[in-house]
Amino acid sequence: MSRSRMAVSFLFRWGTVFLPFAAMPAGARAEPPSLQVPVRCRIGAECFVQNYVDRDPGPGARDFADGRLTYDGHKGTDFRVPDLGAMRRGVAVVAAAPGVVTRIRDGEEDVSIRQSGGAKPGREAGNAVVVDHGSGWETQYSHLRRGSLAVKPGDRVDAGAPLGEIGLSGNTEFPHVDFAVRHDGRVVDPFVGEDKAPGAAPEAEGLWSLQAREVLAYRPSGLLNAGFAAEPPKAEKARDGAYNAERLPADTPALGVWAEFFGGREGDRMSLQVTGPDGRRLHASNGVVPRPLAVLFVGATVPKPAQASPQSWPPGPYRVTVTLSHGKDVVVREERSVELQ
Repeated sequence: MSRSRMAVSFLFRWGTVFLPFAAMPAGARAEPPSLQVPVRCRIGAECFVQNYVDRDPGPGARDFADGRLTYDGHKGTDFRVPDLGAMRRGVAVVAAAPGVVTRIRDGEEDVSIRQSGGAKPGREAGNAVVVDHGSGWETQYSHLRRGSLAVKPGDRVDAGAPLGEIGLSGNTEFPHVDFAVRHDGRVVDPFVGEDKAPGAAPEAEGLWSLQAREVLAYRPSGLLNAGFAAEPPKAEKARDGAYNAERLPADTPALGVWAEFFGGREGDRMSLQVTGPDGRRLHASNGVVPRPLAVLFVGATVPKPAQASPQSWPPGPYRVTVTLSHGKDVVVREERSVELQ
């Protein structure tokens, strides 16, 4: 058995600006829409809520549940996929309520600001769609995948109608859609509803439909992805989907193990426990989240079993158990495996 410190990398967030809005005519009735989940993926398994609307009126940041899944001034809800591989396979973004498409933008490249240095001025939202729901209510879907837009201005859409796909366009560094709700141009947190002061306790229902509320139950932290690599793991390659193979060659010179969490809270404990084909533990690494973090990547290299030949690993399944604990509560306990052959 081996114990080692995990290599850790942190990820930070950048903001989004809205496309221009059209104000509601004076005297119109302000009936809020009932919102459906705006993505076609399993929340908590295939996609995750990374950030919520910032409810802190000052320079700090706090989400509607008094948690830290947001950043200062954030005006939407970020639905993300774990890596670029999932984005390339295609995850549909759909209309959250019936309405009319008023504005779109397409043609912006899908590239992280870590590579591009930032979006062009006025293009921070990337490829986007705005839907008017009447009575001054509208929703915006930002950072869509280039070339995926399925609507044009003037199209009437039903709830659940495809608008585009999750992308990496605009001012962002991870694949997601920023879902924003506005009424008469004012930001509305869909988990709270309108006319609630910043920092106030949320309403029981907000704007989500009953079904959507059940699906979108608040998760303060969780596991985005985990697995093995045929090398010491690198965060950027994991986020590019390079480490998702179910099988690796037994003669690989190194075996890496990694995990990526979201919503890590200061003092949370994390661990990676690796077992070999015979069930014996080969590696155990443990760490503590140093401060509240939006995303936390951890990685380690697994030592080869003493009985293994210099040229090859013992063939068979290798498993990693990933654990994240907050105080006495186990927040995450999941297993991933790879076959060496």
